[in-house]
Amino acid sequence: MAEPSKEREPILQVRNLVKHFPLTQGIVFKRHIGAVKAVDGISFELYQGETLGIVGESGCGKSTVAKLLMNLEQATAGEVFYKGQDITKLTGRAQKAVRRNIQMVFQDPYTSLNPRMTVGDIVGEPYEIHPEVAPKGDRRQKVRDLLDVVGLNPEYINRYPHQFSGGQRQRIGIARGLALNPEIIICDEPVSALDVSVQAQVINLMEKLQDEFNLSYIFIAHDLSIVRHISDRVGVMYLGKMAEIGTDTEIYEHPTHPYTQALLSAVPVPDPEAREHRERIILSGDVPSPANPPSGCRFRTRCWKAEAKCAEEEPLLAIPQRFVDSDTPVAHESACHFAEEKDVVGAA
Repeated sequence: MAEPSKEREPILQVRNLVKHFPLTQGIVFKRHIGAVKAVDGISFELYQGETLGIVGESGCGKSTVAKLLMNLEQATAGEVFYKGQDITKLTGRAQKAVRRNIQMVFQDPYTSLNPRMTVGDIVGEPYEIHPEVAPKGDRRQKVRDLLDVVGLNPEYINRYPHQFSGGQRQRIGIARGLALNPEIIICDEPVSALDVSVQAQVINLMEKLQDEFNLSYIFIAHDLSIVRHISDRVGVMYLGKMAEIGTDTEIYEHPTHPYTQALLSAVPVPDPEAREHRERIILSGDVPSPANPPSGCRFRTRCWKAEAKCAEEEPLLAIPQRFVDSDTPVAHESACHFAEEKDVVGAA
C-alpha cells in the first residue's frame, strides 16, 4: 500500500462536495418543501496507488459519495478534480473519456450483473463502449485473461451469473472494473454481501491487483476491521459530513472525534482480557434525519461532550489547534471543538 505524500499532487481531489435530494409535496402541482442533505460539504484527496477507506453508519452518505465521484448523480455543489480537471461539469464525450479511468465495483454481486448476459458479454461490454481499448478480434482473449487475473477459470466465459457463487460474481464485477485499465476503482461495499471467508479472498485479490496494476482505491464499507486491513488512510462520515480523517494508525489507535471513538468501542474484540478492560461507549438517541440535521455540529445530539458552542458553531475538519505543533499520530484532521485522544480498543 502506498504512503500518501503531501509533496506530490493527488490523483483525485474532492472539494466541498454537496448532494441534496429535493423533497416535494403534491401530485399535479409539486411544491418544494425541503431537501435530504445526503452529502453536505465533504473534502478529501486520493493519491496514486493508495487506498482511502470511507466508513460510517448506514445512511451517512457513503454510497452517494461513490455515485457523485462517478457522475452517476449530479452534484448540487462542490468540485471533484481528476488530475486537475473538474469532472462534475463534464458531459458527453469528455465525461465518457474520464469514466474510462474511474471505474466502480458495486455492492451487490447479485443485482449488478445482468442475468441475461454471459460472463464474456458482461466483462467485455466496456469494450463496446470504448472500442479504442481493444480491437474486436482481441476482445474474447482479453476477457479470458481478465477472468484468469481475478482467479476464475477462463472456460467459464459462456456461463451466466446464476451459475456462480456470490464470491465468484464479485470477482466478475472486479474483472469488469479492470477491463479498461482504469487508474481509480471506487468500491462501494464490495464484500458486505459475502460470507466472511469469501470476504477475505476478495480483499486479498484486490490488494494483489492494486500492486499489479498500480490502482488507487476508494473503499467504502461499514466493517471497520476490513477497512483497516486494506486502507492507507481512513475517513469517518457522519450524517453527510466527514467527522475525522487520517492514516489507519491515527484513526484506529489515536481517534480524537467522539463518534470515531464510539464506533471503535463497538467493534468485537477476540481477546477476553482486552474486552474486559475496555470502555464501551453507548450513544444516546437516534441518528437525526438528513432532511433536518442539527445546527452546528451534526453529532452534538448524541455526544457526551456537547456544549452550547457545538449548537452555535459548526466545527471545521482540521487538525485541532492544541495538536498543531505535535509530531504525533494524534495530530490529524478532526471536526470537533473538543477533540482529544481517548483510549479505545479498536479493530485489530
